[in-house]
Amino acid sequence: MTPSDDLVCCPVCDTLHEIATVPDGIRYRCVRCNTVIAVGQPEAILRIVVLAVTALVLMIIVIFYPFLELRNGVFTSRASVFETAMSFSQGAMAPLSIAVAAFVIVLPIARLMALIWALGPLSVERKPLPGAALALRLAETLKPWAMAEIFMVGVAVALVKLADLATLNMGPAFWSFASIVVITAIKDTQMSKHSIWTALDTAARR
Repeated sequence: MTPSDDLVCCPVCDTLHEIATVPDGIRYRCVRCNTVIAVGQPEAILRIVVLAVTALVLMIIVIFYPFLELRNGVFTSRASVFETAMSFSQGAMAPLSIAVAAFVIVLPIARLMALIWALGPLSVERKPLPGAALALRLAETLKPWAMAEIFMVGVAVALVKLADLATLNMGPAFWSFASIVVITAIKDTQMSKHSIWTALDTAARR
């Protein structure tokens, strides 16, 4: 088989496709598993950047605003995600606190900022910033380690166990975090590696 820049491998089932230029607004799907493997560049990149900026703004709310409020009689307790992550920062539990802060706060923010740095100029049809390719590669590397979804699963389990012990009120950070999980899932469905890297390479050669 002759190597070609037009050959694209499906990320799910590894079926090989030959794809040249993708028209704006068109999505190409795998013939075997129906996974999106290429998207019209302006549409995909603009959506990814908009969703990343939205998630980054919501992440600021998550860090500084109350996440949950517990009431049991006269006792009331409120905590933000940052305060929750730092609640075990003393003694033997300090590594757990650092891990929670890294996987739930630091790495998701770093991934969002890397995506905005790499694709922001492309969404307005400008040349990429220095280090755009490295930032995009970093965003791809961090994807499995940004565990906002896992944190929400843990919160859901905790809510079930605490429901009979206290009155629970979800703060603005809870709804913002839930929105981030949804936005991240939508954003990842827009990320066709072939389209994004092709757009980045094309813009860098201008």
